Amino acid sequence: MKEYNFLLSGELMEGGHRLAQRVYYEDTDFSGLVYHARYLHFLERGRTDYLRCLGCEQSALLSADEEGLVFVVHRMEIDFKQPARMDDILVIQTVTEKAGGAKMVLNQEIRRGETLLIAAKVVIAVINRHGRPRRLPESVAEKFLGRPAGQVSPV
Repeated sequence: MKEYNFLLSGELMEGGHRLAQRVYYEDTDFSGLVYHARYLHFLERGRTDYLRCLGCEQSALLSADEEGLVFVVHRMEIDFKQPARMDDILVIQTVTEKAGGAKMVLNQEIRRGETLLIAAKVVIAVINRHGRPRRLPESVAEKFLGRPAGQVSPV
């Protein structure tokens, strides 16, 4: 099934990841619009598949060493710009702003075509299996940054 992974997990792009998802009946409320809490599901899928495309499977990170490595949402800011409707094809875009220390900052957007529906900034805390802060390993940070950790992106 690995050969189909690109279809299911989206694709890496410059500085981030892109994932297409269809809106189903279960995602909508009585008005036919996507229920506000369902956008969290779409954003989570985008982040999870970003990890997967980078070659970081969460189950492997948890069991990689004695401490384990876990990502948890620490803070999220969401701007709801326009609603999505049943059968819309949405593109969830995730871009790394920061990766290092014990946190990551990801910027996410949900679009329908060129129309921006949702803009979110997500602060991810990096913790160990016991819930204590843990530094993000440089090898993982480099994957998210697309360059060696600590190297500044050209302006």
